[in-house]
Amino acid sequence: MAMIRPEVLAALSRWREALAGLALAALGLWAALGSFGILAWLGWAAVAAGAALVFAGIQRGRFRGRQGGPGFVEVVEGRIAYFGPLDGGAVALSEIEELRFDPSGAPPVWVLVQQGRPPLSIPVNAAGADALFDIFATLPGLRTGHLLAELEKGGRSPVVIWEHPSRLARRPRLH
Repeated sequence: MAMIRPEVLAALSRWREALAGLALAALGLWAALGSFGILAWLGWAAVAAGAALVFAGIQRGRFRGRQGGPGFVEVVEGRIAYFGPLDGGAVALSEIEELRFDPSGAPPVWVLVQQGRPPLSIPVNAAGADALFDIFATLPGLRTGHLLAELEKGGRSPVVIWEHPSRLARRPRLH
């Protein structure tokens, strides 16, 4: 049995959706260019689906990849739970008022702010933290491009990634 180096396996796992999208697009292109009629149309549909999967896979690949951090994350039915060696907690997606990224610690953390309760800090490299991308993407008005840019940029101070629309409406306007 051929052995795959752990680094290669980790890279393939990180970019798995994008690689599957490339394979689907290539198969669709082969079918579209090599046939006529309905098979050609199905081939072009597979190319479009593969391109969408590549786009989504690149976003997910940019988010995941950091592993080996303290604790683990569990996402069940819209509830995020973090179980760490020193602290932890849980928050419902509907209760999140603000999402921050704090790169100042080692490791950097996601900070989930909820009203009337202490913030929940989750290391970006905790086991299962890659599931946070999908749940964060459901926050109304969240720009995933901004989230990924801040994650990759690093920085030195906390930055607000998202605020609940009702919280923004309550903020006094200066102009």
